[in-house]
Formats: sequence, C-alpha cells, structure tokens
Amino acid sequence: MNIFSIYFEKIKKFLIDLEKDKQIKLSDNLNKLTIELPPKDLQGDISCNAALVLSKINNKKPKDIAILLKTNLIKKFPEFKNIFIAEPGFLNIEFNEDFWQKFLTNLLNLKEEYGSNSSIKNRYNVEFVSANPTGPLHVGHCRGAILGDVITNLLTFNGNEVSKEYYVNDHGNQVKIFTLSVYYRIIEILQNKEFPKNQEDLYRGEYVVDIAKKIIDKKLINQFNNYENIYEQLKDISIKESLELIKINLNSLGIQHDHFVFESQLFKNNEIKNTVEKLKKKDLVYQGKIEAPKSKKEKNYKERKQLLFKSTLYGDDKDRPLQKDDLSWTYFAGDLAYHNNKINRNFDILINVLGADHAGYIKRINAGVEALSNKKTKLSCKVSQLVKLLKDGKLFKMSKRKGDYITVEDLINEVGRDPVRFIMLSRSNDVELDFDFKKVTEKTKDNPVYYVQYCYARICSVFRNLNLDLNEEINFDEKKFHINSNERQIIKKLSEWPKCISISTQRMEPHRIPVYLYELATLFHSYWNLGKDNISFRFISDNKPTSLTKLIILKCISYVVKSGMNLIGVNTPNKM
Repeated sequence: MNIFSIYFEKIKKFLIDLEKDKQIKLSDNLNKLTIELPPKDLQGDISCNAALVLSKINNKKPKDIAILLKTNLIKKFPEFKNIFIAEPGFLNIEFNEDFWQKFLTNLLNLKEEYGSNSSIKNRYNVEFVSANPTGPLHVGHCRGAILGDVITNLLTFNGNEVSKEYYVNDHGNQVKIFTLSVYYRIIEILQNKEFPKNQEDLYRGEYVVDIAKKIIDKKLINQFNNYENIYEQLKDISIKESLELIKINLNSLGIQHDHFVFESQLFKNNEIKNTVEKLKKKDLVYQGKIEAPKSKKEKNYKERKQLLFKSTLYGDDKDRPLQKDDLSWTYFAGDLAYHNNKINRNFDILINVLGADHAGYIKRINAGVEALSNKKTKLSCKVSQLVKLLKDGKLFKMSKRKGDYITVEDLINEVGRDPVRFIMLSRSNDVELDFDFKKVTEKTKDNPVYYVQYCYARICSVFRNLNLDLNEEINFDEKKFHINSNERQIIKKLSEWPKCISISTQRMEPHRIPVYLYELATLFHSYWNLGKDNISFRFISDNKPTSLTKLIILKCISYVVKSGMNLIGVNTPNKM
C-alpha cells in the first residue's frame, strides 16, 4: 500500500501508452522517473518529474511537456482532483477525498501490518554486538546492539527469514589475560594475596571479583594450586560467566540473539585451516611480502615472507596476511573462517554491524566473502559511530564499578530502556551521537521519545473517555467524510509510512523510523492544540465524538505509532 511505488508503476504505464499513441517519445528506460513528496510550501500530495525526464528526447521545454501530461493524467485518473505545475515542470498531484477515504479504509484493515512489504524474501544473517567475552557491555556497544536489533526487526517485518548472531571471540590473548585476571581474584579471596598492581593489562572491574566469587561458591573448580593445569577449565567457566553478564545487559535492552558462534570451535573443527585450503584451491593464497604498516615504518620494520590472501583482486587496498610470525593464524584468518561458516549455512545476505574502530576492516572482509562465495553471497557492513554522554552540556561520567568504562547497566538504570533505544536510533549510524541526559528525561517536545509516547497516550485517552475500545472496528459514513487541511496533512504523513519502511529496510537505516514518528507526533500534537481555542478541531464535545472521520484518523495514527515503536523496541503506554 505504498502510494509512491503504486503511482510510479501507474504513471510509467501511462507514459508507455502515450508513446504508443505517438503523443510523446520515451527514452530507452524510465529509471530517472520519480514519485516523491512535493516541497512543503507547494500544493499537492505527490510530485512527479516525468516532464523533466522527457524534455530532452522530445525537444521541448519541461513546462510544455508538463501541460500535455497534466491534460492526459486528469482524464486517465479520476482520483486526481488537481495537478499543479511547478517550475521547471514538476507535476504536483492532489488526490480527491474519495481516494483518501479508501486509503484510510485500507490502513484500518491492515492495522499494524500497514507498511510491510514481503514481495521479496531472503535469508539474512545479522551479526552484531560480538563484544569480547571479557566483561559486561559498555555504552560503546549499546548503539551497535540496538542498530543490529532494529535492522533484524525491519527485515522480519518485511517477511524475511532472519538469524540474529553473536560471534564470541573466545580465542586469543585477551582471553588469556581475562582468565588470569579471574585467577588472581580467586587467589586474592582464598589466600589473601593482593591483586597485582604492576600488570596494567589485567581486567580490574568489580565484575571480575563477582565471577571469582561465583566460581568459589559453586565449587566449579576444586583446586587452584596449579594455574597451568586448570587454565582450560577456568577459561571456559570465566567466559561462560562473562557471557551471562553480557546476555543480561542485552536482555535489559530488549535484545536476544538466536545463535552464539564460538571462535574456539572454529579452531577445534579445523575450519580456519580448511578455509585457507579453499582459498588455495582458487589460487588466492601465496607466499609474499607486504609493505610495513605506517605505524611501524620508523621502527626498523623487517619485511618477511608471509602467507597472503589476494584480497586486492576484490577491491582491497593490499593483500592480507593469514599467519603471524609464529605461524599461528591471524585474526583475519579466523574471521574468514567464520564468514565461510556463514556462507556454508546458505544465507542470501550477511550483515555485520561493526564498531567505529572496525571501519578499516570492511574492504578486506568483503573481499574474503566475495572470494569464498564466488560472489554469490552478499555482505553488507554497517558501522556504528561513537556516543558522547552529556549532562548540562558537559561530558558525563557515571559509576565505573564494572571497570574503566560506563556500562549499559549504568545507562539504563539512569534513564530507562525506552529513551536509550529511541535516542540511540535518532541519528544515522555513521555519525557521532550526543546522548543528552537532561533532554531524555524532560517531558517536553525536546524529548522525542516522550513526545511520541505522549501522542499514543493522548489518542488512548480520547477512546477511553468515549468508552470505546481503540481496537474496535469503525466503519466510514461515506456521506459525512470530509477532511480539513490539518487532517489532510496528517493523512499525507501516514501515506509516507510504507516508503519510510521501504527505504529504512533497503538501506538499513533504521534512524528514519524515530525521525518519522517524531514528525507524525508533531503534526498530531499541533492539531490537538488547535482544539484549545476552537471547538471544531476537538475530538470530543459533550462526551461525544465530534466526527467519525476524526476517530478514524486517530486510529490510523495509533496503528502507525504502535507499529513504529514496536520496530524500534520502545513501549507505547496507554497513560502518561
């Protein structure tokens, strides 16, 4: 029910028919044809650029083409009440009230499914968060976690099959350091030995003490005399307990993953070795030298022969090493194996949500997926930029009980889950975000999450005061259907919802959802406020609805707001 895509196809066919009648000439394709919203200061419900597209090939001014098209369009489409020509030749089309009545009827029937488009279905794997399993999540992970979660919600809303995945980096030096940190805390508790102060790389958060206490209290390990003997067991238990903390953090954000894939299992199953062998068979691996990294050029860096992947064949800046000096596999080799694992599970599209520090990693992993899948599997990477916490215009630092960072738990305890999810999505993921504690706790228009929730609560109050169920069906009285200019603006905004969903999904840009909801709520509140001075704008008078049309518009707004807030994982309270 996307009127923009519907009328794109209708007008495209209309132009083809005009060419058959030899009234116009068409170019080889109509890819440049668009159906958009007209500028706010101009009349019309949709705007078409057909006259501009056809001007050159017909050797006429766009305005002359526009006049011809206007005459024929009015004849062809009875739902077009008027067409306004705007310079240099845009056609701004106004629908009649019958059209909008049918539109609202369809929206009422679809309810919260309005905007969904399941015409193209794919199998998606969305990997997000994937923080090292060495402690609870911090604010830096929060934005990417919400971004990944809402991308999956959008894909699912449009009928796709989606798997939400967490890649557990439980192999490598950071895991060894974390396990040693837990061990030192256990010894500190049992033997009263002071936790080392001179080893700066150890994990020092209080959560490490909590994990140590759990291991002791549950008697998960019987003896601690020989660290080498208990390392593997202690590592597995420590990772498990740390992951439980992470899952609690994610759950507090309303996020649950479908699968957890462990890096250690890739090693145990020889998947890294097998992936490199797969690349060798494709003649994409060789022994060679790579130029020293810029950071090491001044440190007597010695070039040496390494096992390299020919990633430059797939658009990367340079070929990438697969083995370290000690012949162990590089982090990149492990990542290739993990993505090969996903390819083998027959997903159509892979999506990785990465932190800001991984932006430089995109070209090489894209190259790897292209090579491993023979360009059959598509990989899309979304980078989640940094978040700055502000209070009274200054950088804000909360408690650091969990370590040298602000945790997700701290943030949610401070402001609640709804503001966190809404505000983290309020700007494009590729720009830095300011999270202002003062604004997200205000009950004003400046707090967008409050403003949208208040819109829904106000609508609920209308139906509650009329003793009506918001979900109860209402049928149009066709003779009494009439909309004023304010209602028309709201209905036009409602018509944009499927387009917003479509663009948000195709481009994986969920920030468009809260922006749209705020704009819709603003139109609603503005209309509501008109009723303070003019009874004709009110929804209720003498305990009765002022018009059936108004109630229907309110229901339609409520369905869209509810649907949008569900997509971004934010509540819609009935009362505020």
